Amino acid sequence: MGLEDEIEDLREEIANTPYNKATEAHIGRLKAKLAEKKEKLENQSSAGGGHGYAVEKHGDATVALVGFPSVGKSTLINALTNADSEVGSYEFTTLDVNPGMLMYRGANIQILDVPGLIEGAAGGRGGGKEVLSVVRTADLVVFMLSVFEIEQYDRLREELYNTNIRLDTEPPNINIRKTHKDGIGVTMSDEVSLDENTVKQVLREYGYVNAKVTIPHDLTIDELVDAVMDNREYLPSMVTVNKADLIDKSYLPTVKEELRERGLDPDDVIFISAEEELGLDGLKERLWEELGVIRIYMDKPGRGVDYEEPLVLFEGDTVGDACKKIGGEFEERFKFARVSGPSAKHDDQQVGKGHELADEDVLRIVARK
Repeated sequence: MGLEDEIEDLREEIANTPYNKATEAHIGRLKAKLAEKKEKLENQSSAGGGHGYAVEKHGDATVALVGFPSVGKSTLINALTNADSEVGSYEFTTLDVNPGMLMYRGANIQILDVPGLIEGAAGGRGGGKEVLSVVRTADLVVFMLSVFEIEQYDRLREELYNTNIRLDTEPPNINIRKTHKDGIGVTMSDEVSLDENTVKQVLREYGYVNAKVTIPHDLTIDELVDAVMDNREYLPSMVTVNKADLIDKSYLPTVKEELRERGLDPDDVIFISAEEELGLDGLKERLWEELGVIRIYMDKPGRGVDYEEPLVLFEGDTVGDACKKIGGEFEERFKFARVSGPSAKHDDQQVGKGHELADEDVLRIVARK
């Protein structure tokens, strides 16, 4: 029996096993075994060679534009950036990942026009694994749907999930420490609903014999498996709906209802027409918000504050992060910094590397001689 057959058998057994406290540990063991075999199959496929997509990251942030063939990604990226992606009315026009650069508010945002995904991409159909590996490197995933095919969202999310991409969630906060004796010890908070035996079964499936496990919050079996595997990519996402200019107003309530059925607030979805270049300003603004980009204006000795080319960081970044991005002597010879702006208590506040910066701060770094 090959790996694919074993995977299918495991999926079938999981689907046919009723979930309750009595079967929880068994299902946990099956899901752990399934994840392990899927990873093994993926590694075998990767070792087999084939055409891949090597896209070097440039700019201040990277967006992966994900959608089914002919949804309008190439048209959109050409409208937003300096890319020149071939546009056609037939499927599979884009055969390589095509990067373009969106210049917005002083930031350079790289947008990857990812080849159209098809159902089964995570299993390798249509070069899907190579495409999805590019998505994993992005800072933000943008789902592009046709206004006539909102159900595409379900399949796209499933393909990303099957290639170990977790969207709009944080990694489970679990601590696993290997020990030399005493078996597997589990410490859980009162809010954790999983049975202790389930946790032990999952860890044993991955070869743990002696370990201390601490779980401070509730989680599902799938999240437990994700935490133990420790190879998932956690990314934010947003949705834009294309070809909005082609629908009749009477059809709009149907579209909104289809969005709600998928847990999407119609007011949070950006409706656009890439062909007519409608709604693009709103899309740019939303990209900026979702990326959490901030601009830092550097106060350069003898030259004043540079408002033309800001240092671009992300929300939560510190003075230390700014030093790392600048590189060179600033990181090695840092003495202190002075900050004016939204994050400062007063103008020219003296701060250290741990000071958290905010959008449109003015930063001056003082280095040791």
